[in-house]
Amino acid sequence: MTDPTAAEVRRLRAEEGLSVRQIQARTGLGRSRVYALLRGVAAPAWTRRPTAKDGLRAAAVALRGEGRSVNDIAVRLGVAKSTAYLWVRHLPLDPDEETAAARRRARAKARNDGRWAAHRETRDAAQAEVHSRMRETVGQLADREVLLLGAALYWCEGTKSKPWRRHDHVQFVNTDAGLLRLFLRFLAACGVERDAPTYRVSIHESADAAAAQRWWAETLDLPPDRFRRATLKRHQPTTRHNTGEGYHGCLVVDVAKSRELYWKIEGIVAGLTGEIT
Repeated sequence: MTDPTAAEVRRLRAEEGLSVRQIQARTGLGRSRVYALLRGVAAPAWTRRPTAKDGLRAAAVALRGEGRSVNDIAVRLGVAKSTAYLWVRHLPLDPDEETAAARRRARAKARNDGRWAAHRETRDAAQAEVHSRMRETVGQLADREVLLLGAALYWCEGTKSKPWRRHDHVQFVNTDAGLLRLFLRFLAACGVERDAPTYRVSIHESADAAAAQRWWAETLDLPPDRFRRATLKRHQPTTRHNTGEGYHGCLVVDVAKSRELYWKIEGIVAGLTGEIT
């Protein structure tokens, strides 16, 4: 048996083209009830409002047809790159268009670099002036200053004894040639010349350990025969940025029979920190 209420609701929708709200007003039924009775009946076109981004979507498709990249479309329309991709992912660029897009990106980068060139020159000149002024302020370091700086440097970067593990031994590891040069001068001020410690390169396995060892020996004027076998670290390409010709690993400076030297460093640091209030 046909439900007369359902038949009337469906007739109002199909024949008169009423909206759900209008059918509610006509029949006195609740919103949920009307929706249930209209299941399977298409809504009239006039009730389907266009979304706010339908125009942008159409514009994205048109731009893709012109060979624009996803990034270019996103910038032009002011939408997220992920949104632009969803709109045009069914319209991939052919190889020639991809090449053209790459050329456009290169031109845009060149224009941007040109706009910032003057700013970079001004910034670099200001930086060089500050560096020069500060170097003049430092001047020549006396032995006492070297002792203070070297001890503080070691306490920040060197191997230290722990209450649960006594290790009164001087070992310094760093990647910065300037800091290593300062530490070597500190050792000389303490009576430890460069042919006394042993040296070891710690470097990733993908690098040239022998070349790195030669670089450290030449840069810091170290005796090559005092170098031990390099320590190789596992290469992790997804997390590393220190690669290329400028990568020389770390240099480990190990001072044998250095217990008293370590105590001296402890004493200097204690004196320094005790004077700070």
